[in-house]
Amino acid sequence: MSDPINHSFLDRCLIQFDQALRTCVPGSSHATRNSPAEPVAEEELTATEKKHIAGLMRINHTGEVCAQALYAGQAATAKLDEVRESMEHAAQEEVDHLAWCDERLKQLDSHPSLLNPLWYGLSFGMGAMAGLAGDKWSLGFVAETEQQVCDHLEDHLQKLPEHDSKSKAIIEQMISDEKQHGETAKAAGGADLPIAVKQAMTAMAEVMKKTTYHV
Repeated sequence: MSDPINHSFLDRCLIQFDQALRTCVPGSSHATRNSPAEPVAEEELTATEKKHIAGLMRINHTGEVCAQALYAGQAATAKLDEVRESMEHAAQEEVDHLAWCDERLKQLDSHPSLLNPLWYGLSFGMGAMAGLAGDKWSLGFVAETEQQVCDHLEDHLQKLPEHDSKSKAIIEQMISDEKQHGETAKAAGGADLPIAVKQAMTAMAEVMKKTTYHV
């Protein structure tokens, strides 16, 4: 892995812009692992069910867009090389989730959220600020983010139609990966965030979910 210190400021800006494009443009992300839904047979779904499932998967897709931006922002401002590398490794695994959700949306004749560039920008800024606050807070931010992501994914499992096994397979694997990312961040020294910060994160997530479900 190349060391960001060897890059000029312009190089780093171009790298971040390229990553933002690859994250926000549908079909630009390529998974390194096969989708968990690949071996699962598609059940017949009504138009109403497909629309509802697409809304949930669109939220999950945008959640992964936000995760990419958070990790990119944190990696850009992380002070320790090992923390930066941990952020970059987690971001790479999140690319799989992004690609899986994108593929599932296509299968449902739907599309990612049109608001993804906005959410990417906001999340990158939050990640960068967390990184500037110090690595222990940056890692704590990762741990709390992953916990909240797991909570909403668990909720989505309950909201999916019982016979939508393909979407469930994706979400179940995402939950497993997100839990691992959160545990890794805590083990690396992540600090527990203040209640006010956790509440602000939850409020932002609620706005994202309500808008992204439809748009």
